[in-house]
Amino acid sequence: MKAVVQERFGPPDTLRLREAERPRAGSGEVLVRVRAAAVNPYDWHMVRGDPYAARLLGGVGLTRPKRPVAGIDAAGVVEGTGAGVRGFLPGDPVLGFCPGAFAEYACTSADLLVAKPAGLTFEQAAAVPMAAVTALRGVRTVGRVRAGQRVLVNGAGGGVGTFAVQIAAVLGAEVTGVCSAHNTGLVRSLGAAHVLDYALEDFTDRRERYDVVLDNVGNHPLGRLRRTLTPAGALVANGGGSPGRVFGAIGAMLALAAVNAVTRQRLRPILPATPDGPARRDLLAVTSLVEAGRLTPVVGRTYTLADTARAVRHVEDGHAGGKTVITVP
Repeated sequence: MKAVVQERFGPPDTLRLREAERPRAGSGEVLVRVRAAAVNPYDWHMVRGDPYAARLLGGVGLTRPKRPVAGIDAAGVVEGTGAGVRGFLPGDPVLGFCPGAFAEYACTSADLLVAKPAGLTFEQAAAVPMAAVTALRGVRTVGRVRAGQRVLVNGAGGGVGTFAVQIAAVLGAEVTGVCSAHNTGLVRSLGAAHVLDYALEDFTDRRERYDVVLDNVGNHPLGRLRRTLTPAGALVANGGGSPGRVFGAIGAMLALAAVNAVTRQRLRPILPATPDGPARRDLLAVTSLVEAGRLTPVVGRTYTLADTARAVRHVEDGHAGGKTVITVP
């Protein structure tokens, strides 16, 4: 099979399209014929092997990538199943977390897959897993958004942001989206009552106060973010907002926890969704919203499998609108 292989940590250019051995489904696993895979900030961090502290935790690899084929979000069809798998048959369209998704075939635990909603293309379906689950956890689980609350989403035009705006609106919140000028129309169409162009206006300078702020960007100091909140408001920091290559978001998360201990405001980090935790439950929750017509994936640019390095670079540059998706013929 064709796969995007990485033999060392480094920039996206280290990714190479090569022939690789097709994986086999073990006990409890599903072999997926990948039709589309999404690119996340998580992916370029894994490609570069940063923050360095993550290498010591064992999941990334210490001196070279632990997993030679990159990618985590995929949509495709079931090719085969291992022993003990129930509920999936060859030919079933699925989406979910598939380590090694930048390839023609990928194996994953059956617990990390759900049925693809019939109304979605494979490209749209691939956009769902990490971004939609992160948005759901940020808005509903950590932010505890309720009807009638005022919610601000910083980075509303990005992968997580486009889902977060929709989920907050579905919960009955009055949503303000902060994004670039070329995404203002999109963000408004997703349910935002107010849209701010960050190039023209700094939302931390405004007099408005919000019950919940979901920060997907990390481009403001904690003190300025706090003053945008009501006295008992919640700041949900997606990834901690720190680009440091040694400790990454850890420093920002510790600062958040320290201030949280001495304020009425709730200051909480949320790391991007990964296969850890209640992944299937959250995947079912977001696909239920999709099937009900209340959540729509936004696909920005698409690339071929051969152009995966360019796709990862595009996401790393930090200005991708919606989700960047790789098509796999």
